[in-house]
Amino acid sequence: MKKYLFLIGSLLTTSAIAQVTPQAAIPAKLAAKNLLTDITRVGSQTLAVGKWGNIVYSNDNQEWLQANSPVQSLLTGVYFINANVGWAVGHDATILHTKDGGKNWTIQQFLPELDKPLLDILFFDANHGLAIGAYGLSYRTTDGGKTWQKEFYDSLLYEEDRAYLNDLKESDPEGYQIETQAILPHFNKLFLDGETLWLVGELGLMATSNDMGKTWQRLDEIYAGSFFSFNKLDNQYLVGGLRGTAFSSTDGVEWTQLETDTTASINNIEIVGNKAVLLANSGVWFTYSDNQLVKFVTKDGKSLLAGAKNNNELIVASEAGIHKLSVQ
Repeated sequence: MKKYLFLIGSLLTTSAIAQVTPQAAIPAKLAAKNLLTDITRVGSQTLAVGKWGNIVYSNDNQEWLQANSPVQSLLTGVYFINANVGWAVGHDATILHTKDGGKNWTIQQFLPELDKPLLDILFFDANHGLAIGAYGLSYRTTDGGKTWQKEFYDSLLYEEDRAYLNDLKESDPEGYQIETQAILPHFNKLFLDGETLWLVGELGLMATSNDMGKTWQRLDEIYAGSFFSFNKLDNQYLVGGLRGTAFSSTDGVEWTQLETDTTASINNIEIVGNKAVLLANSGVWFTYSDNQLVKFVTKDGKSLLAGAKNNNELIVASEAGIHKLSVQ
């Protein structure tokens, strides 16, 4: 009930704020040296997104150019389906779209009145995509992002929360609508493994779907804290999250905790050759292969948030811009 009352107050406050008109990102020479949250390879280029709506790209990972971004919201995720077509998500439930490899972007969704961030996005093909974020925020498109429909997954609720919502739906429909906006945990990361879609998030959330995320099966909890990252190395699933927590599994059912010897949260897991690279806060990073975890720490100690493979090098988005890690 505390959550319900808190959200009512939040919505009343938000409703009193005038609609915010999106402002284009400001051209900045140091855009590639500020907070960058996600990064990917786009054809022969590398592209990263981050603070103040900044989007930067490079042909050689040395000189970085700033793309034309239509927002100043913090961007948190980026996904391309080919060398030209991609999407980015971020705060204010923002969804951006590009058709020219990331040089120019347009707004498909911008909802500052929600006061919630989208945190990840994934497309199954040119038309079907899913964007996820805080408090179970989820939007689906079936037309390449021309329209986005909000979704709510009651299968990811705890049993007592599901019963509470069912009662509320009958007795207080308005309260039900309010409560559904905060009762789910944060959705942090999507990962597609063949036909199986994985979702990890807050409160130890791990779930799978075999119908592009329309329905979900919540897995047994193996950890009570947040998961931020998920990937697969050969036949091993890897998941990482809060306070250096990481697990591995060969079947997605039985999980073994990895001894990371750190409290730095693991933000992302990337694959470089035959190794997984776990990127964490405070400059901490690991390589993992053959069930062996090797720890490294960067000199500047900045948080490492995401990486894009370039041969045996990982181009990393960090809180201080672009980093490079040599993965041997």
